[in-house]
Amino acid sequence: MHARRFDDVCNWIKSWFNVMPLDIAVVRLKEGRLPTRSACITFDDGYADNHDVALPILQRHGLTATFFVATGFLDGGRMWNDTIIESIRLSSETTIDLGNADCFRIWTLAEKAVAINAQIQKIKYLSVQERLAVTENLALVAKVRPPDNLMMTSIQVKSLRRMGMQIGAHTVSHPILARLSDDEARAEIKGSKETLEYLLGEPVDLFAYPNGKPGADYSPASVAIAQAAGFSAAVSTAWGAARTGGDDFQIPRFTPWDHSRLRFGLRVLANIYR
Repeated sequence: MHARRFDDVCNWIKSWFNVMPLDIAVVRLKEGRLPTRSACITFDDGYADNHDVALPILQRHGLTATFFVATGFLDGGRMWNDTIIESIRLSSETTIDLGNADCFRIWTLAEKAVAINAQIQKIKYLSVQERLAVTENLALVAKVRPPDNLMMTSIQVKSLRRMGMQIGAHTVSHPILARLSDDEARAEIKGSKETLEYLLGEPVDLFAYPNGKPGADYSPASVAIAQAAGFSAAVSTAWGAARTGGDDFQIPRFTPWDHSRLRFGLRVLANIYR
């Protein structure tokens, strides 16, 4: 997703849907008063380009969105997958040898793209500590110091809220919740909520499960913890459309990666009828 395509997507969404804030949509869905063709726009993780690039485009179209922030990466933090991406992208090495028969070429852009995807898939389901160790070692071997300005600052989060956008919680360190103990998951979920509430000086009622795939990325216990933490709703990445009587703590979402209006429109219909 880049700025020009996001501008196109906003045009499509604005022409097809009644776009509204997620918290209002949840309330109206519960009450059976949700307007036809309702939709919400969300962003995950807390990248700086959400504020610097996406916000002006949303404002130009008169649209609102909810930004789910992983609080542990605010103010100079970096997500593990970005350490992989930037280490391989910026490396001038031709080959990376991580040991244990994990050796791959990164001489061409195509090779770098393949290597990035392979390493992300390999590391995704490790523990937070293991992911950090492996990715920092990759940066060392690649002889790269990855940038530390990819994520939002606290000031940018407050700016989004001041501009009428919504802020939701997305855990502290973006772990796979299904792999954590209940106590660990509770600390991640409540910790992000409390940090954002302190930062914004208001309740934060919306939550997004990291990665968001039911069963693989979060469990029924994760859902129960989110409910007990005081959120009013939570979103997953299971495809589909929310309906009256559905689970407000597993609201489906899908990503607008399509390159054309037709393909995006067809996939919207597929999700509505899913």
